[in-house]
Amino acid sequence: MPTLAPEIIFKIGFFPISNTLLETLLVDVILVGLAYYISKKVTLIPTNTLENMAEWTIETFYTLTESINLKSASKIFPYFMTFFLFILFANWSALIPGVGSIGFFHKHEFIPLLRGATSDLNTTLGLALVSLVATHALSINITGIKDYLSRYFSLNPVMLYVGILELASEGTKVVSLSFRLFGNIYAGEVVIGTVTSIFAFLFPLPFLGLEVIVGFVQALVFSMLTMAFMAILTTPHKAH
Repeated sequence: MPTLAPEIIFKIGFFPISNTLLETLLVDVILVGLAYYISKKVTLIPTNTLENMAEWTIETFYTLTESINLKSASKIFPYFMTFFLFILFANWSALIPGVGSIGFFHKHEFIPLLRGATSDLNTTLGLALVSLVATHALSINITGIKDYLSRYFSLNPVMLYVGILELASEGTKVVSLSFRLFGNIYAGEVVIGTVTSIFAFLFPLPFLGLEVIVGFVQALVFSMLTMAFMAILTTPHKAH
């Protein structure tokens, strides 16, 4: 049964290296490797399946971003796409045979070498914080510091109260984004671990298929919400 906290594999000085951190680094290497490979194969007319898939994915998601905020699409899209791809690969890589099942015993406790990155609240909280900081930084960059501050501070008592409520809501976004992703992926990890410990072979396959769908949906939800928050905050306040 997976534990809530990630297991520590080793330490570099005082810095602990957990199995979820190793999985995060593995996903990063895969994504960077794919991006480098595709960039070297880019042609005016796509000639292979991988290049076609990459072009279709980018075109589809960029069009989606434009439909939400046309003016700032070029600046929002890189964040949207990066969040989606990282979370998707992190979710799906946890379903690869060996992840969570290959490891060692320490004091009669099994420690997996790799574990799904998004089943760790530290990872999802970090993603949510990056999303929040990037959203506000983008807002200041596009609308300007004066317009940005006018969202939250005003000489009008009513508008000031509304602004304070909006500031408070920014904290709830972090909680919502991080716990939604963590809860769904961790729950799926528990279900898969329980089912595979009782049954073998064909019985766990429907659950694995369900987790593939859940992994995609959760990646899309997180990235879409981030895109929506960015679209709202990069629209000048006076335009509302």
